[in-house]
Amino acid sequence: MKLVIAVVHERDRQAVNDALIAQQFPFTNIASTGGFLREGNATFLIGVEDENVERVLAVIADNSKSREQHVNVFPPTVEAMGACVPTPVQVEVGGAVCFVVPVERFEKV
Repeated sequence: MKLVIAVVHERDRQAVNDALIAQQFPFTNIASTGGFLREGNATFLIGVEDENVERVLAVIADNSKSREQHVNVFPPTVEAMGACVPTPVQVEVGGAVCFVVPVERFEKV
């Protein structure tokens, strides 16, 4: 058994959610926030048998698309208002970051 941890952009959350339900993969969805852009994400925790890992990853990939977006990035410490003028930068957002980790033990109580 494996645990798939998928961090998905908030815009793709519902599509991934619906697709996992349609494919009958049980999951837990946790709201999270990205560290760099400080935007909303959804973290999916999906327990899956080894033979279904690739199917789950395909469902996530098919329903979470990366896109480019212009954002104002502030330095970690913002001085007094007016001391820092943010410059828009183009970054890639969306898509998903997935971790697949082995599960030593699983119990449903």
